[in-house]
Amino acid sequence: MNSKMDPSQLKERLANLSIWKKNGQRAPHKPLLILLALARLQQNETVLPYELVREKMKSLLIEFGPTRKSYHPEQPFVRLESDGIWSLSGSVNKQSFTDKQLLQDGIAGGFNEQVLALLQSNHSLIQELAFILLNEHFPETIHQDIIDELGLDIALRRKRSRDSRFRENILKAYEYSCAVCGFNVRLGNQLVAVDAAHIQWHQAGGPDKEANGLALCSLHHKLFDRGVFTITEERELLVAELAHGSNGFDEWLMRFHGKKLRAPVHPLYKPEESYIQWHVREVFKGPARYRL
Repeated sequence: MNSKMDPSQLKERLANLSIWKKNGQRAPHKPLLILLALARLQQNETVLPYELVREKMKSLLIEFGPTRKSYHPEQPFVRLESDGIWSLSGSVNKQSFTDKQLLQDGIAGGFNEQVLALLQSNHSLIQELAFILLNEHFPETIHQDIIDELGLDIALRRKRSRDSRFRENILKAYEYSCAVCGFNVRLGNQLVAVDAAHIQWHQAGGPDKEANGLALCSLHHKLFDRGVFTITEERELLVAELAHGSNGFDEWLMRFHGKKLRAPVHPLYKPEESYIQWHVREVFKGPARYRL
């Protein structure tokens, strides 16, 4: 008989999910599925038929995961059971299963009995677990987007503090101005709405060093983290074909398309090729728009 799980053990399991890793590729499948299950639990849905969540999972992977030729919501739905927090309604061969098979067999999933008992007796735990997943797997700029898309009923709070030297070093390298648009508004002596952005996300192993950072205003930081634009090794900004709009689209994006970002004050601070390639591969919603 299994011993009773406590909240600290559950948090530890979420912090140590078995996630596929290869060459820095992002795999947010399990975190997104758990966040979806937490949101549904808040709506008193404890059993999630695969047939009803597969399209939502696919849209979440398209929206918040890296661009891929195909998307496979069946993978986290089955493999999450191995992490000790999930259960399936029927037997599934984890070495050989398909999307079609899960649909034909009417497989459903959900938190196992121990986890469900914990969450139903401690509603604040849902919020704590959501923050663990968001902070471990996604940059802060897109946390609210994920919360809104899932319909999670939680109040956003700031992530744990990080080394303040990274922010100061990046802002200094770009002379306290957005590398895209030059925005540098101050309130008294305080710089407002200019961030030190990681090119390769901190959550994906990106280091806190100048060659992995850009000074970006809050708007361009969010657009960059959502993959609306990326940069080339020559510091040229490229806008995704999928991006479009009316008000603000030309002023904040297309006027910079194909143009070079501001150069840092020293060549040593120039963004490194490996971090740029990671962003293009794992974040950018490419291909890029045509350039004249």
